[in-house]
Amino acid sequence: MPLNNEKIQQILTEKFGDQLTDWQEPYGMLTFTGPKESNLKVLQFLFDEPSLGFRFLTDLQAVHYPDNKGQELAVVYHLHNLVDNIRIRFKVFTDITQPDVFSATALYQSANFMERETYDFFGVNFTGHPNLIRILNVDEMDYFPMRKEFPLEDQTRSDKDDEMFGR
Repeated sequence: MPLNNEKIQQILTEKFGDQLTDWQEPYGMLTFTGPKESNLKVLQFLFDEPSLGFRFLTDLQAVHYPDNKGQELAVVYHLHNLVDNIRIRFKVFTDITQPDVFSATALYQSANFMERETYDFFGVNFTGHPNLIRILNVDEMDYFPMRKEFPLEDQTRSDKDDEMFGR
């Protein structure tokens, strides 16, 4: 039987029970959420299980949800099964005051630079990462630019006429 989203969800539910939640299929891609303490267990199972075979980490990034208290930062893993050509999305949420998530670099070497970039822009601390330092921004930065903590425009500007911008 070919691998599909329903089969993947069934296998993961049998293994992890109700730890994995928020099952969705936006645009046909199976998406689910798990606890941040279990991210490596889930990723290891997806990698090792012969019937799943998600051995390629396509992308890893973060999303800032400032209104989601206690779970402001989401780390999103996009995984690909190259044999069956199926992609899935796995999310873990963490508190912005203690944004610690276990590093996936031991499992996926491609996670190295992606985790460094996610740390650089969102401040997610990947525990166990071999070299978690800024990759694009200067070391002196004391903030994380992709967090939604600052207004998009300077509200004190007097040289800007909103009518010229269609407002």
